[in-house]
Amino acid sequence: MLPSHTPSPAPDAVVIRTGRRGAMTGLPCSVLLIAVGAVGVVGAVVVATGNQKGESNPAGYVGLVFMLLLGALGVFLFIANWANRRSRILVDATGLWVENGKLRNVIPWQGLAGVGLYWSKFGRSQKVYSLELFPTGPIDRDDPVLWTLVRDEEPLHPDLPRLRHRLPFPAPCRQELVSSVQQYVPHIWLGESERAEGHVGRPDVKGHRQRTQGRTQ
Repeated sequence: MLPSHTPSPAPDAVVIRTGRRGAMTGLPCSVLLIAVGAVGVVGAVVVATGNQKGESNPAGYVGLVFMLLLGALGVFLFIANWANRRSRILVDATGLWVENGKLRNVIPWQGLAGVGLYWSKFGRSQKVYSLELFPTGPIDRDDPVLWTLVRDEEPLHPDLPRLRHRLPFPAPCRQELVSSVQQYVPHIWLGESERAEGHVGRPDVKGHRQRTQGRTQ
């Protein structure tokens, strides 16, 4: 449950359940990886210990390690998808609300200079999408909800800031999210732009820890 004092979006806000959509794909895939890893471990143990030929096989140990890693990856993905299953994006006249199931915060439209869509290729036929939100003023790089979205990169245009919020979302949500944003702020919509593969990047975890530790000292 969200704290009672948390600001709330409008009753008619567009609700995009990004966590649920991601879990619908991610959870079955992670279970499959766990199952394949478990079956592979059993087979690799048989080969490695020589139960078939009476002698140990080094290749079997390599296979055992690989299958253990595959199973561990499945467990990691399962935990991540399960933890994010309640994540949502809500869009209303105030702004874009980001909710992770426990906490919620809003990026108000009035504080943005522009909103655009980035996408990059993933594999042969898949695409990864993110919404880029460029502020008119400073960003709190350690906001409890939004800090993982902060990126420092070259902007789309010279008059936009480097620091912005990058909000990744599942590909099936693209049309609904873009339409809802254009409904409220068509005047700051910057369009779509293809980026290099892996454009989403990672949060500045190290910098976040340093800054939060510096404030508590």
